[in-house]
Amino acid sequence: MPDESNQVTILVLRNGPYRVYGPARLVDGDGNEFEIPPGDWYTLCRCGHSEIKPFCDSTHKRMDFKPETCVRMEGEASAEGAPSRSS
Repeated sequence: MPDESNQVTILVLRNGPYRVYGPARLVDGDGNEFEIPPGDWYTLCRCGHSEIKPFCDSTHKRMDFKPETCVRMEGEASAEGAPSRSS
């Protein structure tokens, strides 16, 4: 996906996890760093049911996870109460 080695891209997969490409550090609330699986990308749970959180274990497929996540174009209705960067 991304072709620049220093760029981080997070792809929101339809009805699935977040796929992270690039050299992103992943830390918990206490600042402890997670060990990133080897490879060009890894996936983060979005459904909340993974047994290996924060990583995805594909449980969303059994849970029929169907979020309404997509980019809204100007003028389209957006989700009410969407968090802001200051949250």
